[in-house]
Order: sequence, then C-alpha cells, then structure tokens
Amino acid sequence: MKTMPVTPDDLARSVLAVPPLARNADLSLNKAANQALVKHLEAGGVSTLMYGGNANFYNIGVGEYPAILDMLEEIAGNQSWVIPSIGPDFGRAVDQAKILRDRAFPTAMVLPLQFPSTPEGAEAGIRRIVETYAKPVIVYIKNEGFLEPENVARLFEDGMVAGIKYAIVRDDPRRDEYLAELVKLVSPKHIVSGIGERPAIDHLRHFGLACFTSGSVCIAPAGSMALRAALKAKDYEQSESIRDHFLELEDLRDGLSPIRVLHEAVTLSGIGDMGPMLPMLSNIPEQHHAAIRKAAKDLLECNARLLSKAA
Repeated sequence: MKTMPVTPDDLARSVLAVPPLARNADLSLNKAANQALVKHLEAGGVSTLMYGGNANFYNIGVGEYPAILDMLEEIAGNQSWVIPSIGPDFGRAVDQAKILRDRAFPTAMVLPLQFPSTPEGAEAGIRRIVETYAKPVIVYIKNEGFLEPENVARLFEDGMVAGIKYAIVRDDPRRDEYLAELVKLVSPKHIVSGIGERPAIDHLRHFGLACFTSGSVCIAPAGSMALRAALKAKDYEQSESIRDHFLELEDLRDGLSPIRVLHEAVTLSGIGDMGPMLPMLSNIPEQHHAAIRKAAKDLLECNARLLSKAA
C-alpha cells in the first residue's frame, strides 16, 4: 500500500475508484467480498481506492473505524493507494484523525458537511483537523456554500491540502463559474473531477483537471482506465466512444440513487456480494434489479473485451 506523501503525479496516475463497502447480514464487514472487489479493480489497472460516499463512510461510527482501516490495509495490493474518509461532522473527523495519525495512510478525505456549517467555519474546522492528523487532507467540494474557492486556496497555500475532489453537478460541466475561479487560485494538477465518467471529458479538457473519480469503475476498471488514457492523449473522439459504454449504468445511478445503484450493481454483476447497506441508507428496491443487472453485465462484458484486447 502506498505510504509516501501525496504528489500531483499520484492524483493523475490512476482513475480514483470510489467503491462500495461490503457487509454481512449482521452489518459486520465482509472481508472476502471487499477483497474480491479490490482485486477486480487492481486487475483492471486501477491503483487508487477512495472510500467515501459510495462506501457510506458518512454513517460509520468511530468505534468501527479502526477495524475498517485494518481491513483496508490488508486487502489492498502493494502498489495501491488507499484513501479513507473522515467526518463529515467536526467532532467525528477529529476523533477519526487521532486514529489515523498513527497509521500509514498518507492522507484522508474530509467529507463535506452541508448543515450546520459555514465556509469560514469549514475552513477553520479543516485547519484543526489537519493539525490533529499532522498530514494534509483531500478536500471534497460537493455543493456550493460549504467552502468558497478563496477558503480552499488559503488552505492549500498553508500546506493543509493534498488534493481536491470537485463534484458540484452542473447541467453543462463546461459552464462552471465556481470551478473556473478555483483553477485560477489552485493549480488544476491538484484537482480531480469527482462525478464519474459523465463530466470527466469536459473537466479534463476544458479545465485541465488531473484525473477523475468513478463509481462505475468498480464494474469496468479497464474501461475507466482506457478513458483516462484517451483523455491524456487528448483523443476526445475516442474518449466519448469509451464513455458511451458507461452511460446506461450512470443514467440509472443519476435517476435512482448513485450510491445505492452502484452498491447493487456490484452485487448483481457477480463481482462480489455487497450485502445490506449500512443505515441510514437502504438497498435499492428489487423492482429496479433487472435494469441494474443488465447495465452492470453489459459494462462488465465491455471490461472483459478490453482486457482481452490488452492481453
């Protein structure tokens, strides 16, 4: 597992997978299923694993946190970089930072708290979290009003930030005043697109972001890595062709629930049984399983073709 400090090259070297977390019927951790998913990702060329919203870290208690960290350390490959999340509330983030500072993980992502928070309060909170952790963190910008670009820039200038995950959804990703201001204040090589394959082309092409995060990469890691390679080569026609394979599943995620659909898609694809979702989330109703299974299987077949072609 990567333990060295984070560099811009680390942000760009792989699609940042954002996997779900498998649990048994009693909500205990399912190490075998989680390891199966990690091995599937690594076999497809993915070397960065970010455990955040899709893994439902928003609802993880401090008491369970050490056991999760133990498992992630055990199941990750020697060359993989694992990024756990902390928060979203200040008290929990500080408690988790105290646990993390004695571990080998080089950074953690601070989950965004929408209420109650203010940009100035969030900036002050992240400063205190970093002081406790003694390592820079990844800042997650998911909605306007959590942190303004100026808040992020000050944190970055003071060495508090290892990277930025940008995930504010826009109708047209090319028209984004917040992101345009952010890349003026912080080099885009420190920022990753955080909303999967759909806006990745526009974010990397028009704003120069370092790479992108993905949930659907859990089904087709070779596909997401092929998209990354095409974007790096500035082959945008090929990029769009690859992205098209992801849109059936992404449409279901956007229409129903990004986290819950992905959780079920990994199970229905046969990669690993993700089991029940940790409350306060719940599994997607069975009436949607057929559509999710089809989209996941189609994407998995695309992944197999790409792996076969590369062999």
